[in-house]
Amino acid sequence: MQTTQLDPSLSQTLAAAREPGLTLVIGNKNYSSWSMRPWVAMTAFGIPFQEVRVLLDQDDTANRICGYSASGRVPVLLAGEMTIWDSLAICEYLAEQFQELHLWPQDVAARAMARSVCAEMHAGFSDLRTSMSMNIRASYPGKGRTNGTQADIGRISEIWEECLSRFGHHQFLFGDFSIADAYYAPVVMRFRTYGVSLAPALDAYCQRVLAHPAVARWVEEAMAETEMAPKHDAEMPD
Repeated sequence: MQTTQLDPSLSQTLAAAREPGLTLVIGNKNYSSWSMRPWVAMTAFGIPFQEVRVLLDQDDTANRICGYSASGRVPVLLAGEMTIWDSLAICEYLAEQFQELHLWPQDVAARAMARSVCAEMHAGFSDLRTSMSMNIRASYPGKGRTNGTQADIGRISEIWEECLSRFGHHQFLFGDFSIADAYYAPVVMRFRTYGVSLAPALDAYCQRVLAHPAVARWVEEAMAETEMAPKHDAEMPD
């Protein structure tokens, strides 16, 4: 994987990104949970790609992102002349293009459930997102515990317990690491930042996710970032 960070000319960056191969446009690794999902999936499965990082909360952030996608949001996957935005759409595209890698579980029932829990993560848990925004470098134990957040934590715990007991065999959610684990990796980050206590089996799952080389690399690079995103930090509790 090669990294391109904020080239002086956006047109030059975009032209380079359109070269053959895959380019993933992401935000800050410290804050961008949506970017983390496809990045971790691609890294975990050894899918080669070039990375373009657009810093969040800068004066030119919106213009830079819109240079890659009219959605105005990251992540964005550039595949030749194709533009694929939205983290779940990106993961589905990758699963189709690299079927031999089995990004989704091979078992039909497991695959259906994996897609379901990813869709639930994708569309729901708004209280958790609001009250426990991802900030890997921070530590806010005990903060963000609204009633809605507690309900979201409970539901996520139910999902993990069912996946691990039915399909995970005490490893990842569906045995081998999959898109589902990449999708819940930002939740693991949130639980760590806010000191969420979990049942021993779920805490052990979080530790396995954190130890996965792709997740560990994302965390290492997030910790090394020095840029601040004021709006994102402003969302953090006092």
